[in-house]
Amino acid sequence: MGKNIVAIVQARMGASRLPGKVMLSLHGMPIVKWVFQRTQKTKSINGTIFAIPDNKDNDSLNEYLNQIGARVYRGSEDDLVRRFYMTAKYVNATHVVRICADNPFVSGAEVDRLVQFYLESNCDYAYNHIPKNNRYPNGIGAEIVSFQVLQNINEEARNPDHREHVFNFIWAHPEQFEILTFDPADKRLACPDIKLDIDTRQDYEKLCRMNVNIEMEACEIVAAAKALK
Repeated sequence: MGKNIVAIVQARMGASRLPGKVMLSLHGMPIVKWVFQRTQKTKSINGTIFAIPDNKDNDSLNEYLNQIGARVYRGSEDDLVRRFYMTAKYVNATHVVRICADNPFVSGAEVDRLVQFYLESNCDYAYNHIPKNNRYPNGIGAEIVSFQVLQNINEEARNPDHREHVFNFIWAHPEQFEILTFDPADKRLACPDIKLDIDTRQDYEKLCRMNVNIEMEACEIVAAAKALK
């Protein structure tokens, strides 16, 4: 059987620190549209689907995603592991690339590098979305696991914190999983002090001040972030 590598974007309206952030306008379009369009530029994934909660609070998000042509699977708001697992099962994914809906500057090229690295290294989990043991900026990459690893997490994770965050179970059990990361090939991206995800109003306002557009490459985005300093 061939590989079916699917990008799953987790999104919801109920973020505790900045509610509704995925629908906030960033340079004229909702953040979630930035994520969708930029994820579409990857060459190594077979499709993208949004995993969103199945409650009324997220009906408007579902409607907007349908309008822009995005696929959606709706599941549990609190049990994110199950929502992710059921989404992956729904699309028959052999591998899952997790992308956060609060990463508007996710880079298709850097996601492709992640997939290539993962397939070549034969590890359980690989990532380049955060600067942990690597020199990537925060917010342009992703995470990847096989469907089997995701199924394992769904079956074994019991701690509520391990159900609310998809891969916390992996980080809590390094003896059980081989976790790998890598540095960016483009030295212009080697800026681990730069934060490009949106957790707070301050994060959002900073990104709004950046001179960027949705078509920019990762190195141009990083250069625009540096220009604010």
